[in-house]
Amino acid sequence: MTDKTRGMLEMTAAMVISGTIGWFVVRSGQPVIDLLFWRCAFGAATLLAVCAALGMLRGKLSLRLLGWAALGGIAIVLNWLLIFASFSRASIAIATTVYNTQPFMMVALGALLFSERVSATQLGWLGIAFAGVLLIVQAKPGASYTGAGYVAGVLMALGAAFFYAVAAMITKKLSGTPPHMIALAQVCVGVVMIAPFANLSTLPTDARAWGSFAVMGVIYTGLVFVLLYGAIQKLPTHAVGALSFVYPIVAIGVDMVAFDHRLQAVQLAGAAAILVAAAGLNLGWSFKFASTPRS
Repeated sequence: MTDKTRGMLEMTAAMVISGTIGWFVVRSGQPVIDLLFWRCAFGAATLLAVCAALGMLRGKLSLRLLGWAALGGIAIVLNWLLIFASFSRASIAIATTVYNTQPFMMVALGALLFSERVSATQLGWLGIAFAGVLLIVQAKPGASYTGAGYVAGVLMALGAAFFYAVAAMITKKLSGTPPHMIALAQVCVGVVMIAPFANLSTLPTDARAWGSFAVMGVIYTGLVFVLLYGAIQKLPTHAVGALSFVYPIVAIGVDMVAFDHRLQAVQLAGAAAILVAAAGLNLGWSFKFASTPRS
């Protein structure tokens, strides 16, 4: 098996697992804060074992790494908190689709922080994605959601996308640092950050709750990070961008099968606009058309 094939399998597996996280969060029945705390705790233990096995703990931790990783950890925790909270307000399908505006957040932050040039094509895709968000916001939510709560859920998903982009920009600042180490530092910061708000005085006594915490930390955090970073190291950027769309497609399918949430026509149009725009941005599609030769 070639490295590229292995990378494609790793990326696909990471996206399929990520696409079911909304279902798991809702079905677990656990408070979001507690779920996040134990996600960070079990995730840190998993990533620590992986980093130790790969020999990544032998280098010295600089203050620069710790400082940037702390900021990244704060952004990641806020990202998780907002996206988890959005699932019960705007549905998993809508929240996940809106969350995929993150590439545009990264383009905007890149222009502001790194003076990266924004092309007319990128602005065009941004306009299409923005139109998709507007369609989703103005759509009449289903019976399971109230109007104000639905809009709040969409805004939460947008906020989650923003904080993901912030974490990605911070990771960019730490180029040369093993990504598994960055992820380990971020979840460790998450443990410290969430601990004061988590219910640690009366720990659960049933195995189901601990099973939910362990799965969230070991599978949805540790395993997904390992698969994702392993794939990124083996695949070209366009392949990573293309395979990332497995995530929202799986999430929409899971929402339909598990909760019977079906998107309305306006919501479908908005979701399609966002996903097509994100694909165009990630894959470098252009609006230019080849001119037909004159006879």
